[in-house]
Amino acid sequence: PRYTDYARACASIGLNATVLTNVNANALILTEPYLHKVAALAEVFRPYGVQVFLTARFSAPMEIGGLSTADPLDADVAAWWKDKVDQIYNILPDFGGFVVKANSEGQPGPHDYGRIHADGANMLADALEPHGGICIWRAFVYDADVKEDRFKQANSQLVPQDGTFKQNALLQVKNGPIDFQPREPYHPLFGAMPKTPLMLEVQITQEYLGFATHLVYLAPLFKETLNADTYCDGAGSIVARVVDGSLDGHDMSGMAAVTNIGDDRNWCGHPFAAANWYAYGRLAWDYELSSEQIADEWLRMTFSNDEQFVKTAIQMMIDSREAVVKYMMPLGLHHIFEVGHHYGPGPWVDGIRPD
Repeated sequence: PRYTDYARACASIGLNATVLTNVNANALILTEPYLHKVAALAEVFRPYGVQVFLTARFSAPMEIGGLSTADPLDADVAAWWKDKVDQIYNILPDFGGFVVKANSEGQPGPHDYGRIHADGANMLADALEPHGGICIWRAFVYDADVKEDRFKQANSQLVPQDGTFKQNALLQVKNGPIDFQPREPYHPLFGAMPKTPLMLEVQITQEYLGFATHLVYLAPLFKETLNADTYCDGAGSIVARVVDGSLDGHDMSGMAAVTNIGDDRNWCGHPFAAANWYAYGRLAWDYELSSEQIADEWLRMTFSNDEQFVKTAIQMMIDSREAVVKYMMPLGLHHIFEVGHHYGPGPWVDGIRPD
């Protein structure tokens, strides 16, 4: 029943796909026993219009396929992925496709073989294309050992590849160039790759914003990025128009989020945390909605129509984002927390990487 409730909740705010596995992927999910489990979940989600995606571990041909390489330009590797995708669609005919984290934070990828991101994405897109599947390639790519400013590493790697990705491949770009900090400028890839459809990735779970312990309403954060003007094609070239495809004429578009649901009875832990799940769905389909309007809708459906309550709670929610910025990122400093977790400021902690 909980899986059904999850699908209903997603459908109620217009979410049409779910990625079942973590981006730090395990190749075992692509083996037949697990694929049948995935198909069982898809049966539950299908009536609610929620399509299933999986994360693909780039080194899977070696780990579960017996090959000696995962080089995307190797014919045997490409053939292995084609056969694997055929197997997936035989078990799950309406499979959505793959999400891939590659050559970032220790994950394997095409750089391991001297190849570029487009080589890896296009190999998977080729395998998926006959079935109508898509490859979503994450643009969260950086190397801690590279001396170049982390802020620009994704641009340095990906901008030269603009226009080289297949039509059924998208780049999934975080709202900011660092990592879901309480406040970041919009990611510089937005507006820099007009020939490539770019998805927006936001984080609903409060990894750097007090976990489920704190009330932090994220609609203002999401809108800050969506409304940011890139000026890439003159005034009004806002990130939202890059993401929805209208600025550069792309038919395929999307907005993804790292979810905040768990096994709590209210799904998200904090009594107000589900508002961020709701806000994500609303803004994914209508970025012109105001944070206040979304909060008003959610409060009335969740708690009460009492006008005094709604007015007071909206103000609490709207003020919460700036409050967390001020205490987690004083003077604009970010990543000032304990090494073993991301909860609360800890500027006295040594050992954080220079990048």
